[in-house]
Amino acid sequence: MKYSEHGIQYHIGLKQGDAGKYVILPGDPKRCKKIAEYFDDAKLVADCREYTTYTGYLNGEKVSVTSTGIGGPSAAIALEELVNVGAHTFIRVGTCGGIDVNVQSGDIVIATGAIRMEGTSREYAPIEFPAVANIEVTNALIKAGGSKAHVGVVQCKDSFYGQHSPEKMPVNYELTNKWEAWKKLGTLASEMESAALFTVSSYLKVRTGTVLLTVANQEREKLNLENPVVHNTEKAIETAIEALNILIEGDKNV
Repeated sequence: MKYSEHGIQYHIGLKQGDAGKYVILPGDPKRCKKIAEYFDDAKLVADCREYTTYTGYLNGEKVSVTSTGIGGPSAAIALEELVNVGAHTFIRVGTCGGIDVNVQSGDIVIATGAIRMEGTSREYAPIEFPAVANIEVTNALIKAGGSKAHVGVVQCKDSFYGQHSPEKMPVNYELTNKWEAWKKLGTLASEMESAALFTVSSYLKVRTGTVLLTVANQEREKLNLENPVVHNTEKAIETAIEALNILIEGDKNV
């Protein structure tokens, strides 16, 4: 089966020249327009399935934002096809649920690595291979995020409800026991895409990092600690934009 026609990628609908070398990856297609407002001369270039892409300029460099949908499979497709059209640096901007009780609603989490409790990365690498964020992208995110950002490991899963209602699942024994292990290991938060993105990026030899907004923390809820639900992703987006500026400037000086 052909996966591109006339040079247009099968799923994301892009061809060479449509996207910049630097791409922000939100999950939600509706978030793309909001992120593109930070670009100069941004234009909608593709809208296919869950993949919406705007391309514009940042610091004089062509950049893009492409949504990935929910979960590892669609995120890996987006990454593969964006690399096919020339992109090499990626920042996932998404949301997460806190695991460590110190990670509160509205906090920013920068992932250094991801627990591969999902399926996509297993079709790229043996489970012993770690899902690790690119150090240059991570350092740029840390510099952009300031001292208040949490930096560390996140957990990735394929089932949202497996996290939030594990007791209802036939494999509740595994979900519950592993969740307790993640807590003991100091895992910051849970999300769904970074393990796949980091693993695929290692294989494709491109750079990827992750910055997340903490929507809420179910562990704080269990302890009757303050735990409002927060949906404003502005701080995470601004962190990603500033990190891209840092990376673009740094690449110019190499």
